[in-house]
Amino acid sequence: MTPNQLSQQLLSVLSNQLPLSLMIWGPPGIGKSSIVAQAARGAGLDLIDLRLSQLAPTDLRGLPVPERRADGGGVARWFPPEFLPQSGQGVLFLDELNMAAPSMQGVAQQLILDRRVGSYQLPDGWFVWAAGNRKEDRASVFDMPAPLANRFVHLEVEADFASFKEYAIDHGVSEHIIAFLGFRAELLHKVDPARPAWPSPRSWCMADQLLKAGLPADSAIGPSAWGEFVTYRNLYESLPDLDAILAGKGAAIECPAEVSAKYATVTGLALRARSGEDAIHAFRWVRAGMTTEWTRTLLQDLLRSMQAKGLQGALAVALRDEPGFREFLKDYRELQVTA
Repeated sequence: MTPNQLSQQLLSVLSNQLPLSLMIWGPPGIGKSSIVAQAARGAGLDLIDLRLSQLAPTDLRGLPVPERRADGGGVARWFPPEFLPQSGQGVLFLDELNMAAPSMQGVAQQLILDRRVGSYQLPDGWFVWAAGNRKEDRASVFDMPAPLANRFVHLEVEADFASFKEYAIDHGVSEHIIAFLGFRAELLHKVDPARPAWPSPRSWCMADQLLKAGLPADSAIGPSAWGEFVTYRNLYESLPDLDAILAGKGAAIECPAEVSAKYATVTGLALRARSGEDAIHAFRWVRAGMTTEWTRTLLQDLLRSMQAKGLQGALAVALRDEPGFREFLKDYRELQVTA
């Protein structure tokens, strides 16, 4: 499934109060932990994120503390760790589960199955979820015991450009990166076994920070992807005057012929629009010079971009009053029916 589909499924589990233990599988760098955090936050729940590979069994089980009885005897009571929840509602997220040693997985199994470990009892209202990488992802993982695996609902997620684009627009990632990956989506996530740096959604976000600081980003995404990105970024020097188009002065400006330049142009217009008027000018120009699919892409990106800026109302009003938009909707519906 895609990251967006995973997010929706997690929210459904929470909204329906399904007490299921979930195991999320997927390659590193695609945002599994972030999606879990977003789902918990969206449901108004607390989140406790435990990296099991960094814990020892006693860290989770607690420490035995001697307690003397009045008759002179005594017992040892297990004092649970402070990071385990004592009340409230939330998600207990066991990240990197299969990177933990088998002895650690054994302790976690009791928590997952019985919702308790030692004398500790997980409060009602807490969900137990976990995540891990697969062996084919070159991750240093242990086999998950069959009894533990059988106690999970297993969800597998893969990198997906549409999901990344929504996230990137919402978080202000450079239009250069978004446009480049729209053209070369296969470079969103591509493990390079020969190098420590390779492109993934996470490393593209790191690359964005480096670029905004005026630094090269080959150290984040690897030299191969960086070389292609630099070549693509240089393409921006030959793009149409996007600011003139947004200002309504694009009548004499021709649309680029190259697909790569079209991605850059449409993405740039969508992300640079700052008002409903800008959006209408961009819509008219793209609709006049490009195919229906490019117009549809522009509108989708405009909606996401204007939402991120708190301008979705201005966009809705502008499109409502635009005759060409109503015509486009009619034409596009007919195109869908005949497709």
